[in-house]
Order: sequence, then C-alpha cells, then structure tokens
Amino acid sequence: MGGFLEGRNGLILGVANKRSVAWACARALKREGMELALTFANERLEGNVRELGEELGVSAILPCDVTSESELDGLVAGVGKAFGKLDCIVHAVAFAKREELTGTYLDTSREGYRLAQDVSVYSLPAVSRRMVPLMEGREGSILTLSYIGAERVIPNYNVMGVAKAALEASVRYLAHDLGPRGIRVNAISSGPIRTLSAAGIDGFSAILDHIAERAPLRRNITAEEVGDVCAFLASPLARGITGSTIYVDAGYHIMGL
Repeated sequence: MGGFLEGRNGLILGVANKRSVAWACARALKREGMELALTFANERLEGNVRELGEELGVSAILPCDVTSESELDGLVAGVGKAFGKLDCIVHAVAFAKREELTGTYLDTSREGYRLAQDVSVYSLPAVSRRMVPLMEGREGSILTLSYIGAERVIPNYNVMGVAKAALEASVRYLAHDLGPRGIRVNAISSGPIRTLSAAGIDGFSAILDHIAERAPLRRNITAEEVGDVCAFLASPLARGITGSTIYVDAGYHIMGL
C-alpha cells in the first residue's frame, strides 16, 4: 500500500549524516512514497551524502553550495532532469562560524553575521525563486527548519538566533508571494536535538537537560518526530497551512518559566 506522498517529488538540502534532522525528514518523506533528490555542499560531504542516498534509494544526488549562484542555477537543471516537476523543497541549511556561537551577540563580527545570513537565510528565497517554474500549479510545499532561538534569547546561540528570526520572517513573505501560485511555505521550529551542528553550541547539554525538565511532555524530542511533521506539511493533508511556524518541541514554547 502506497503512502500519502506517492507520486510526488521532493528536493532536500542539508542532509549531512544519519543524525541530521534533514536525514530524518528524508526518511519520512521516502517512507510515504515521495521520490527524492539530495544535495551536497562540497567534496568533503559528497561521499557521505552519496552513501546515504544509495541507502534510501533516492533519484538524484546533486552538488549545491548555496553561496554559489552558478551551483544554484545548476541545481534547477539537475532537478528538472531528474523529475521534470517538483512538489516539495526541504531547506535544512544553516551555518555560523564556531567562534560566533560562544560569548555574546554583541561581539558578532561583520563577516560572521554576513555568512550566517547568506547561508542560513538568503538560501531559502534563492532556491525557492529558481524552483518556482517546476512547482507552480502543483500544490507544492516549501519547508525550512527553525528554532526557538529565533524569538527568545538562547545563551551562545547568538548570530544563529538572529538568522533564524530572519528565516521565519522570510517564510511569511514567501508564503505571501507564492500563495497565488499554489505553493505553501512553512517552518518547523524543533526542540534541541543532538546533531553535528548542535555540537558547536556551548552548553548544549545543559539546554537539553532544561528542556526535558520544563517542557510539558517532560522530555526532549527526536529527529523522527520532526520528520513526521515534515511529511505532513509536505502533503495535501496540510493544504490549508502556509506562512506558519509549527513547533515540534514537546510543548516547551508555551512555557514562561
């Protein structure tokens, strides 16, 4: 029996390893029948992404450094060749220099700020704009990954918190721009998960402990839970939802203390 995404095609940017949230999203989408293409940002990551893609049985594995206009243009050509049409984009790309994730936001460097915004935020409209011709009129879904640091101060999250705030604002503006073309745009704000990128945040283990103690469900979430919500938002089941940030954080976002 086919899943509820049977016959649909998706592009996932940001799969790095089996602990990444993007990988959990890929597995959930594939489980429900979606054909997938994955990207890798550079040669260092290529081998691992190809291995994961082969394990999952994806249709294409494509190069894409989101800071390169030529590679973004090439991505469109690669997706068009693989699928012809596209129904879903999962944008799971974010980066900040490690030194920007310690100390204070006050000390953010100009270059550190520019890089975080370029990779983590501008890449969303840059990819979306190019993919519109492949998605238009198909009830498509564009998804990105955020974090509560977009709206509350998380110690040491610093420039990434500001980038996630800009990302969530981008979701709203893109939802307005793309709605008339039948494309929905949403963000998933997940609770903290032990991933490679999270390891770069000072005091991350203490954050996990605090969430497990204070969240209404009294636990941390799993990447698989984010993947399941990703599959829902990518499907016609969520056809009335756009411009929203959906929390998958065991309820922590409702807490005042």
